[in-house]
Amino acid sequence: MSKSVELAGLVRAQAGAEPVKYGLILGSGLGHIAGAVDGVTIPYDKLPGFPHAGVSGHNPVLAVGDLEGTRVAVFGGRAHYYENGNPNEMRLPLEVLKELGAEAVILTNAAGSLRADMPTGAIMALSDHVNFSGLNPLIGEKTDRRFVPMGDAHDPELRDRLRAAAEAEGVELHEGVYAWYSGPSFETPAEIRAMRAMGVDATGMSTVPEVILARFLGMRAMAVSAITNMAAGMSDEAIGHEHTKAMAPLGAAKLEQVLRRMLRDAT
Repeated sequence: MSKSVELAGLVRAQAGAEPVKYGLILGSGLGHIAGAVDGVTIPYDKLPGFPHAGVSGHNPVLAVGDLEGTRVAVFGGRAHYYENGNPNEMRLPLEVLKELGAEAVILTNAAGSLRADMPTGAIMALSDHVNFSGLNPLIGEKTDRRFVPMGDAHDPELRDRLRAAAEAEGVELHEGVYAWYSGPSFETPAEIRAMRAMGVDATGMSTVPEVILARFLGMRAMAVSAITNMAAGMSDEAIGHEHTKAMAPLGAAKLEQVLRRMLRDAT
């Protein structure tokens, strides 16, 4: 029995056998949504092999149950490449999500903006991404399944539904290209200028590995950024993790409102 099958059985024993529709992976400032799920909450340390999600501002629990009338599995925190140098750290959680029946994964993150018209507090749906880090969670995969097509990595139909939810809630939803920067140091102004030349609209230290893994596992993916700062050289903000945590709630409140509406409309 594979590890993911074993862990999915452990989750079902506590949360019930009904398949989940969506998985949600929460970024900085959104971990509290796991507590809003009407169901079962399991700490990561009770799920052998799950990452510790040791970044402050994340909530290392898996909550399975009902959120706005939709059966979901909510990951209150994620592991990042910069924590241990392993880009496939989220593979096991996503394999478990697949075993639980999820058809799609919704990813959220905190990001820096490269656009003057997309300030701190804005939210942006990812239309595509640039793997600026050059890393890949499928390096070392032995089968030909590793050659994953990424043409529609960010599912257009899910993004349409998110856009409709934002319009219904009266929330401005930007759309754009996200670049994955490995971290943990922030980008230099020169790197930001390079990203802007590549057509990047926002940058952060997560999400892209999970999108690649989701597509590898046959799940659709949608991702949304909460803008916590202007990127280096774009303003005179003092960029840092404490600043990110302080600013995350501004966009997170809008993001939660839109995601809840999307889930409510999915029932």
